[in-house]
Amino acid sequence: MLTRRVVACFDVIDGRVTKAQRFQDNIDVAPAEDLAQRLYADQIDEIVFYDITASAQKRPIDLETVRRVARHVFVPFTVGGGIRGLDDMFAVLKAGAEKISIDSMAVRNPEIIRDGAEAFGRQCVVLSTQVKRVGVRDGIPSGYEVFVDGARVATGLDALDWVRRGEDLGAGEIVVNSIDRDGTASGYDVEITAAVAAAVNVPVVASGGAGTVEHIAEGLTAGGASAAIVSSILYSPRFERNLTVREIKEGLAAAGVPTRPWLDG
Repeated sequence: MLTRRVVACFDVIDGRVTKAQRFQDNIDVAPAEDLAQRLYADQIDEIVFYDITASAQKRPIDLETVRRVARHVFVPFTVGGGIRGLDDMFAVLKAGAEKISIDSMAVRNPEIIRDGAEAFGRQCVVLSTQVKRVGVRDGIPSGYEVFVDGARVATGLDALDWVRRGEDLGAGEIVVNSIDRDGTASGYDVEITAAVAAAVNVPVVASGGAGTVEHIAEGLTAGGASAAIVSSILYSPRFERNLTVREIKEGLAAAGVPTRPWLDG
């Protein structure tokens, strides 16, 4: 049976990890480099790094922070934010990333997905989608719309139509980030996660809302996801007590969800 992945997500501003609720009111957590070292030592499966203001500010990604994080982690490392073309993709990979996450720019220029897949392989290209439940209406048959620029701008794109197109263009992985659930610790939006998983033939990552191990297990089972992004549960000051990666994996194992085993010593 394929193991499921537990992925730590960093929303980075000026080199520091922050945590928001529904993409607003970010609070400071820690330097990205320090938190990455701690979670790597705690045996996290992967790390995703988003420079969350790069696209909105129309500036390049913070490569220096990417380099500092990459020097200390030896697990798959995905980086996104401010990716505008092949040059930016190459710079991110050269700085130490293994995968490139594209979001807002992919909506504005979908061919960037194809260009990245052809240049670096589709396994390197992750299509991140910010989705919001808006109800079924003309042009949005799934009831979920894609947003960009830190969930501030509606696109008029139906979430399922968009992820199918992204896969056709060459995306090797799809992240489903629920705007409604982000930072709420109320659980993933399993409905849209499962719908995306059924609509595409590449790995799907659940994101937005994990507050308990039970939420993570639900995203990986009922949601059909191959991986689950976690953040608040690991490090948010809003939590009375954060969980360790070991506690999460032991809880998933008890729920019958296979993950990469904890290694002693």
